[in-house]
Parts: sequence; C-alpha cells; structure tokens
Amino acid sequence: MKTQILKQEPAQRLRWILGDQLDANHSWFNEVDPQTLYVIAELHQETNYVRHHVQKIVSFFASMEAFARQINLSGHRVLHLDLNQTSEFENLPELIAFLCKKCGATRFEYQRPDEYRLLTQLEGLKLPKKIIIKRYESEHFLLPFNEIPDFFTTGKMTRMENFYRKMRLRFDILIEDNEPSGGRWNFDAENRSKLKPADLAEIPHPHIYDNQVSAILSRLKKNRISYFGSIADSLIWPIDRAQSLELLEKFCSDFLPKFGLYQDAMTGKSEHAWSLYHSRISFSLNCKMLSPKEVIEAALRQYNKKPDASLLPQVEGFVRQILGWREYIRGMYWQNMPAYREKNYLNATSKLPDFFWTGKTKMRCVSAAINQSLEFSYAHHIQRLMVTGNFCLIAGIDPDQVEEWYLGIYIDAIEWVEMPNTRGMALFSDGGLIASKPYAASGNYINKMTDYCNDCSYKVKEKFGESACPLNSLYWHFMDRNRSEFGKNPRIGMTYRVWDKQDETVRAATLERAEKLLSNLNAL
Repeated sequence: MKTQILKQEPAQRLRWILGDQLDANHSWFNEVDPQTLYVIAELHQETNYVRHHVQKIVSFFASMEAFARQINLSGHRVLHLDLNQTSEFENLPELIAFLCKKCGATRFEYQRPDEYRLLTQLEGLKLPKKIIIKRYESEHFLLPFNEIPDFFTTGKMTRMENFYRKMRLRFDILIEDNEPSGGRWNFDAENRSKLKPADLAEIPHPHIYDNQVSAILSRLKKNRISYFGSIADSLIWPIDRAQSLELLEKFCSDFLPKFGLYQDAMTGKSEHAWSLYHSRISFSLNCKMLSPKEVIEAALRQYNKKPDASLLPQVEGFVRQILGWREYIRGMYWQNMPAYREKNYLNATSKLPDFFWTGKTKMRCVSAAINQSLEFSYAHHIQRLMVTGNFCLIAGIDPDQVEEWYLGIYIDAIEWVEMPNTRGMALFSDGGLIASKPYAASGNYINKMTDYCNDCSYKVKEKFGESACPLNSLYWHFMDRNRSEFGKNPRIGMTYRVWDKQDETVRAATLERAEKLLSNLNAL
C-alpha cells in the first residue's frame, strides 16, 4: 500500500492540513504554486485517542474530503488520503516523514494546531536536516495566539466578562460612543426564559442536510474502527463551506430573534427539542469552514435590519458566545496547558455510570440529554453544563472519564474547547480558574428551566426517600462534603444558611439517601 500512496509528480513543498483546518480563505491559498502539494489525511490515530461518536468521525472525514475537492477545483495540488491508504502508518509523524521522502520535498509547512496533542507531535517532527520546517498561524481566531499571555496568566483566575468587554471595545462590536449598545454589556439576565406550552408550536424546524456518507461508513467497518452512537442513512450536518454559510444564514433569519430568550431552555414536549433556537454551527466554526468574524458580522447584519430593543439581547447573547466565551476558552486552554489536563481540584474519583453510553436512566432530564447526544452527536450548552455536567459534578465523577465522554460524543468537541468547558466550567476541577463557583444544582433548577420533571419517575419536590429526585440529595451531599471549600464563597454562602436551617433529621435523611445513590449510580 505504501508504494501506491503517491502516484504523482514530486513537490518541493508539502503543506499539511489537519481535519479542523478547513479554511479556504487562509493566506496559503491566495496563490497557486505547482510545486506545492497540500495533504489532507484520514488517520487512525484520530479515531482512537478516545472512542468517538460515529457522526463525529463521519462528519470530519466527509468535510475533509469535501475541502480537498474544493481547493483542488481552485487549482491547487491536493493529496487526499483515506483510512485504507493510511492504515499502515502508526501515527501522523510517520506518515509525514514518508510523504516528504516520496515527494522529495525540501520544505514542510503546517498551521498551528488547536490541540496540544497535535502541536506536540508536529513540533517533535524528526525530518532530514535538508527539509525546512515552517509553522504558520491558522488565521482563524480574533485574538492572535501571541497575545494570549497579555490577557491570561498561567494558574490565575481570569473572568470571562472582563475579557469579553475588552474584546467588544477592541473590535468595536455593539459599541456606540465607546459605550455598550443599549447601555449594558450583558443581557444574560434576560436570556433565561422557560418554554411555555404555547411557545412550543412556534419553534422553527431545524435546517438539516442529506449528505451521503456510505463510503466513509464502509471504510470505518473495513478498518475496524470502534465507535458508538447512531447514524441515519445520511449525515444531517454541514460538510462544506457552502452548507455552513447556508446554516448560518438560516439561523440569523429564523432562530436568532429568539435565541437569547430561550438559550437556556430545555423541553421534552417538542419534536425540535434537540435544536430549539440554537445555531448548531459550532462544528463548522471549529473546523474553520466558518470564521468567528463572519459569524458575528452575519448576526450584526440581522440586527442592523431592525435595531430594536427586543432584538439586542438576542444578538448580544449570541455575540457573547462567539467573541467572548469561545475566544476566552481558547486562551485559558493554551495558557494553562499541559498542566490543565491533570486538574482534579475536588478529588473526584467515582466511575462514570453505564447509562452515559446507553441513555437508560429513570432521571428524565439526564436520559433526554444523553439520548439526544447519542442520536445527534449534539446537545446545547445548558444540557451539557446543567444536566450531564451538573450530575457528574455533584456525583463526584472522575474528570478524566467525564472529559473522555464529552470529547468523544459531541460533533464539535475538539480538546481546546472541550477541556476547559468540562474541567473548568462543568466540574470545577480547575479550582475556580474559569468559574467563580461550582455550577451545582438540585432538581429545582431543572424544574424551573424545563418540563422534564412532569414526566419523571422521580419527584422533584422530595429530598429523600426512594421516589425523591436524585439530584436533590446528591446536591446537598456535594455541598455538605465540600463545605470547607465553598462555605466562604460569597456567591453560594446563602446555600449553607438554608441547609443549616433545615431540621437535623431531614439533613440526615437527605445525606443517607445520597450515600445510597452514590454506592450504586448505575441503578438510577
């Protein structure tokens, strides 16, 4: 197979394109050079560093293949290698070394990877001395990589809100006379509405695709790639820039007007419960088929068509996710790696329950979030943070296991964005570098933001007893066992005063219920 992998003219320069570097607007592609060969390859190492959802693997491979066709049609020399062709190579460096030799290349060039794992591989390349290695920036993010230390300090807390305001001012986004549009930086308090029964019929139908991927599925089977989750006859996710732009425009016209209002909402009463008013462009963004700049500009165009007070909170909430949170998480990741991956501040060691792989649990909210994730390889941010994330936090699940699950199951999960969201925001494993408090919640939060509790086997109003919502006792057990750590936290100090005022027998019964649950989480 190796002797058949390259049947074309030699190339002086070999440029490598990773699966999340599908940016046709990168300066690499400004000029066509017949002596430059672009390589994009399906790699076994990318399918097995964790066990992935089948839709995630297929989406990446389909998008890579589409990108190879796209730049080839633009006149560039492209070598696209599939799993069958790369099966004999143990890893990325081995394949690169082989191709450089086969091409007779004197230069090897790559864009800075967004994952520490891949950066380590590429920076550690061992090529003949005659081959010049050059790294380029990806040109994707709004904050240049070399400026990350100007905003973030290793091992120190950095608040997203402060970072977000600086970015708004720097890029003059939703700014008027050096002040925030509408007189407020943040409309988050207005973006926490629950969907009422009358609202459900108005949820727009999600825009999905019909991308045929049978050939990729055959390659996965032939190469015995292990995966989980389900996939329909075709792939519903965008796999190229044209589809990604279309999905962005559909979001801005049909979903953005109510995005902020319902961005934290969840429901089990709609066929569109999995999509609601969310953009679902994160895969396209993280693969660089879309840029954050054009995504923000698209939202602002929608706002400028009718810049009224009702639309501003929706647009600001969306801009905050792209300009604020996404850039912030990337900065925190790179400034704190590689030590960040070892963080386990609360010493959580429990095993991830089996139902995270099957969705078979009597907890309605957790079952809904997991089954949706298994079906679509997708869940929105509140499902990840306040349902599955919250459960893992208060149940004390080992962050390594939680992170592996998040990284594998979600189509948009790349380590730079997944790790800080999991260890920092959801699990408080970084000790507060990202979150100023643990986002722990009882069943009351779920009841407030969803309609799941109405159809649940457990009773959300009960703290203990066999029928009591498990989140209630697990929440109080979490707070009680971590009192020395959080008792003086000004954001949650009131919680302990509420706990202390409860009858001693109630507290004892609640903790006893939690202990029983923790001894057998698989039974939930």
